[in-house]
Amino acid sequence: MSTATKPKHIGRNISRIRELRGMKQEALAIAIGVSQQYISTLEGSETVEKEKLNSIAAVLGVSTEAIENYSDENVLNIINNNFTSHDSSTINAINVQPNFNPLDKIVELYERLVQAEKDKVEYLERLMKEK
Repeated sequence: MSTATKPKHIGRNISRIRELRGMKQEALAIAIGVSQQYISTLEGSETVEKEKLNSIAAVLGVSTEAIENYSDENVLNIINNNFTSHDSSTINAINVQPNFNPLDKIVELYERLVQAEKDKVEYLERLMKEK
């Protein structure tokens, strides 16, 4: 049994970060001035030359160290640690429990609409009487 650690697969890390950013291979290729096929090949290789890695990191908006040390486990830990049900931007915001009865609000709006119509009718009747 070997205790040696498996070397980082830089190409796979680039691919994962690119996907997390919602970027297609073609967009990355255009941004760094290469072909989409080159990006595909690059994402399949374990190592990437430093100069290309720097330009890819700049386009992806991360540091070269972030690409070199990327791990799915770390990303999931960050997401789990930052996820709160009290934040209105989280997925739990879909399950909002209002502190009012929605039916009461509908009735209230209906009553206001009826009152507005009554006021209009009254105003128009006054105008008609004046003529």
